[in-house]
Amino acid sequence: MGFSQETHDRAQEIIARYPADRSRSALLPLLHLVQSEDGYVSPAGVEFCAEQLGINKAQVSAVATFYTMYKRRPTGDWLVSVCTNTMCDVLGGQRVYDALSEHLGVGHDETTADGTITLEHAECLAACDYGPVMTVNYDFFDEVDPDVALGVVEQLRAGGRPAPTRGARLCTLKEMSLQLAGFSDTREGAVADGPAGDATLRGLRLAQQHGVAVAGFDPNTPISGDAPEPSRAAPTATGSTTPDIKAPQATSPEIRAAQTRAPDAKTPAPDAPGTTVPADRAEPDSDAEAAEAAGAAANPPAGDAKPAGDGPQPQRATLRDARSEEGTA
Repeated sequence: MGFSQETHDRAQEIIARYPADRSRSALLPLLHLVQSEDGYVSPAGVEFCAEQLGINKAQVSAVATFYTMYKRRPTGDWLVSVCTNTMCDVLGGQRVYDALSEHLGVGHDETTADGTITLEHAECLAACDYGPVMTVNYDFFDEVDPDVALGVVEQLRAGGRPAPTRGARLCTLKEMSLQLAGFSDTREGAVADGPAGDATLRGLRLAQQHGVAVAGFDPNTPISGDAPEPSRAAPTATGSTTPDIKAPQATSPEIRAAQTRAPDAKTPAPDAPGTTVPADRAEPDSDAEAAEAAGAAANPPAGDAKPAGDGPQPQRATLRDARSEEGTA
C-alpha cells in the first residue's frame, strides 16, 4: 500500500527537524507517522521509513519491534490497556481484565471482530495511587471496576468518546499516533479537559499547607528566552602547595577516548598526553589488511573506550598462517 502525499510531506517535515547528519534520529516519529495512516506499523510502513532515511528495513524493524507503542498488526481504533501488575492486581485489575476479555470475546493483543477495540494486559501504567487503572489509547480511567470498564467499552463501541479521569479528550489510535509524530491535535477543544487528579496534587497541597518551597525559586521566572549567564565565582585559596591540575576538556568520555586513540584503539594518537607515536608504522602488506584497517577506522571505540570489535592482530595472524599453508602445499 502506498502512502498519501500528505504523509510524504509530513515525513520530510519530520526529517528536517534533525541535523542533516543525524536524520536517522527521525525514525521514532516516522514510525508513529506511518501508524497514523495504516493503524499499525505495516511492512509497507517499515519500507517507507527505510526509504525516507536511507537505511535498510532490518534496522527499522529492530526499532519497531522494541517499543510496544508500535503495533505490528492491525489494531482497533481504541486500544484498551488494563494494568494487571502487582498493585493494580491486588486492587482488582485482573478481574477487570477478565470481565473485558469475556465480554469482548478477545484475549491479550487481540481485536474485536468489528475492528473497534484491541485489548491488552499492561504490566504497569505508572499510576499505582489510582489503581486499578485502565487506559484507552493511553488516557487514564482511574479506580475502575468491572462494571465501569464495561461501560467505557460499550460507549466506545457505540461511537461515543467517554471522558477520561485525567488527560485530554479521547482520540483514536491513528489520531494519537499523528500527535506522537509531532503534529498538533486540530480538533476543537481537543486539550480543553484534563485536570490533575487529587493524588497527583497531594504533594503540592501539603507543601502549600506547611509553607514548603524550593529555596530561591521564583514562580514568575519565564520558561523561554535566553538563560542568564551563570555567575563564575573566583577560585578560593586552599593553602595547598600542590600545583593546579588542568580539568579535563568539556567533551564526553567517548569523544576523549576517540581523540586519544588511533582507529585500532591500541596505538596512542599524536596528541595523547604523555605519549608518542612510532614513526616507522608499517603499511598494510595486503589488500585484505588494507580493507581491515579501513573497517577499523570506520568503527570508533565504544563508550567504554574498548574497541568496537576484535583488534587487527588476530586477523593478521590468520592471513599469515593461510599464506604459509599455501606456500607449503
